[in-house]
Amino acid sequence: MAEAETTKERLEWAIAVCRERGLRRTRAMEELLLALIAADRPRTLAELCGLESLSEQCDKATVYRLLGRLQEKGVIRRLGLHERAAYYAFAYPGEHFDYLVCTDCGKIEALDLECPVETLEKEVMNRTGFSGLYHELEFFGSCPQCVG
Repeated sequence: MAEAETTKERLEWAIAVCRERGLRRTRAMEELLLALIAADRPRTLAELCGLESLSEQCDKATVYRLLGRLQEKGVIRRLGLHERAAYYAFAYPGEHFDYLVCTDCGKIEALDLECPVETLEKEVMNRTGFSGLYHELEFFGSCPQCVG
């Protein structure tokens, strides 16, 4: 599938979920979702507000409120340490990323390994009868730049 089709499909999914859950579609919401869908890593509020496409649509307070609403609706994920800037990532069904979080500088990066929890998740569903399970996995420690 072409990247443009994937982006469009993800945007349509997110907007449909938001509508079903009572959130009105706005141009600012679309731009924010597109920015997160296209991101190669989780983004901070400051990074998102610095994007021209988004800053033309709304102010920082609006972006912050939208991030909270999109998180409530389950289309984005908030990452990071509570005392540091939060990072936000798009949350598409059937996909997930596990992350490494530096407890010193707050840097977050995707873990480039096969997820060790997926097998456990399947076993839990089989044993308990639960369905639609998902998980979020973050590892915390010091990154090489902070250690060196």
